[in-house]
Amino acid sequence: MTVTVKDVDHVAALAHLKFTDEEREQLVDQLNAILAYMEQLNTLDTSGVGPTSHVLNLKNVFRGDEAGTSLTQEEALRNAPSSDRGHFTVPKVI
Repeated sequence: MTVTVKDVDHVAALAHLKFTDEEREQLVDQLNAILAYMEQLNTLDTSGVGPTSHVLNLKNVFRGDEAGTSLTQEEALRNAPSSDRGHFTVPKVI
């Protein structure tokens, strides 16, 4: 499959983009180069490779869920600009 100027014009119209003739030709060349590279990748044997969600072998590290000490209500409200009956008060947002 190759990309033509007509294809670029069609996608540009869908995206409401305008290109000069020079830009269109440049896009055709670049898109065809991308497709040629993808064809190279399609020739690789990936039968022994499992699916991945990321190219790096990353793993989330979470700390244990352990109960600990927390702030008292008075400590939490100590620096609040405004509080009422043990709660933060904020302006109404509607």
